[in-house]
Amino acid sequence: MIPHKRTLKDYAVLMLKGMGMGAADVVPGVSGGTIAFIVGIYGELIDSIKSINGTTLRFLFTGKIAAFWKGINGNFLGALIGGIGISIFSLARLITYLLVHHPILVWAFFFGLVLASTWFVSKDIKRWDWKTVLSFAIGAVIAYYITVATPAETPSNLPFIFLCGAIAICAMILPGISGSFILVLLGKYFYIMEAVKTLNLPVMLVFVAGAAIGITSFSRVLSFALRKFHDVTIAILSGFMLGSLNKVWPWKETVETYVDSQGVTKALVEVNIAPNQFVWEATGLMILGFGIVYFLEKLSEKSMSH
Repeated sequence: MIPHKRTLKDYAVLMLKGMGMGAADVVPGVSGGTIAFIVGIYGELIDSIKSINGTTLRFLFTGKIAAFWKGINGNFLGALIGGIGISIFSLARLITYLLVHHPILVWAFFFGLVLASTWFVSKDIKRWDWKTVLSFAIGAVIAYYITVATPAETPSNLPFIFLCGAIAICAMILPGISGSFILVLLGKYFYIMEAVKTLNLPVMLVFVAGAAIGITSFSRVLSFALRKFHDVTIAILSGFMLGSLNKVWPWKETVETYVDSQGVTKALVEVNIAPNQFVWEATGLMILGFGIVYFLEKLSEKSMSH
């Protein structure tokens, strides 16, 4: 699904879409895959990742760089990865600061984003029948279960970091389930964010290697599912997003804490509570998040109709 020849302006817009994906991936609870879906590049993203295979890699290792680049839709992936990278490195510090100091407002904004995304992604289902309804329900239940699972205290050795990269990246390209949140469950979110902030290269490189293996394998499964079972796959993905709203609810109360290996006290178990503070500000940010998705959706509809 490679579109017409792109202009420089198109690549600049792609980079901005990548920055949106990167910003989402930094926050535990929001998926970069959700943003890719909203801005209309999801199918091309999955197909481009899938094209990194034995054939294209052979081009790379035999010095046929141009053939490799064309084979993997390199201009598209390059612009997108550039945007994601800029976002992760520039926003990691800011978003971790905001999550610590203004959690309700940050989560409120993302709640609006995810809620709108669920609605717009589910609109892509051509026909609702018992299979799509059941798939939607299964997706929602699985995502909800993941959000109430308890984070684990896990090892920090490099093989485990590799495994974390492989698992988290699969979640990153699934709308609804966030790679960052999977890292929270694996007990490695703050560890990886710290590695990014302090440029801990061994940890970052092993994590990226795990991610590369994970994403190229998983994209094949996803591409096949979207091609052969489009409505059922979209229904499951929409369900994932609905189920994940439990994690993004802004008002929480910590009922259990734990002390991590650095001696820092962190929330282990949180429960959702009724809105009790910053209600108007949070509601405004929810509406803003919803409005941004609505605007992006209309924008991508307009660009498709041209």
